[in-house]
Amino acid sequence: MASNRIVLATGNAGKIRELQALLAPLGVEVLPQSHFTSVAADETGLSFVENAILKARHAARVSGLPAIADDSGIEVDALRGAPGIYSARYAVEGANDTQNLEKLLHELRDVPPEKRTARYRCALAFMRWDTDASPVICQASWEGVIIDSPRGEGGFGYDSIFEVKPGVTAAELSAIEKNLLSHRGKALRMLVAELQRDPGADSDGI
Repeated sequence: MASNRIVLATGNAGKIRELQALLAPLGVEVLPQSHFTSVAADETGLSFVENAILKARHAARVSGLPAIADDSGIEVDALRGAPGIYSARYAVEGANDTQNLEKLLHELRDVPPEKRTARYRCALAFMRWDTDASPVICQASWEGVIIDSPRGEGGFGYDSIFEVKPGVTAAELSAIEKNLLSHRGKALRMLVAELQRDPGADSDGI
């Protein structure tokens, strides 16, 4: 993948750090959407894929650059997939991580440990320009269980209650470990591989 600039359609500092780290070895200069606008895309889709496309199109439009957008969240089986696409605003519109986490724990207060299975899901969309009719879409997931109380200082979102292996939450992993295992890391590696195979995606140097 040739060196170039690309805009990352998110204002989430945690996601920016993760995606910058994963793209750094490719020689791609990653610019956050905030360099171009303070206005976020309207996430009116009913799926992770729809929202990722909406966000990528918005970022490409305001920046004039190719764009990558991520839409991700956590699905809890006992809650029929909730919070899902509403993960970032589960407690209330504009909620912070603590508020969302506390609401999820409250909803699961009577659910036994063996029924607390969950997964993070991620959809990534790459658009060469805002009218790109053939965006590249990659999706991945990360299985785990929801524990009773937060543990770990790293990560963001629901990481501190998302146990990915016995005794270890996502918030207790190093950044390198998380990028190797996470839904977002898997999806981005798939996306990079797809762009490298697709000559059409290289028309702007990507």
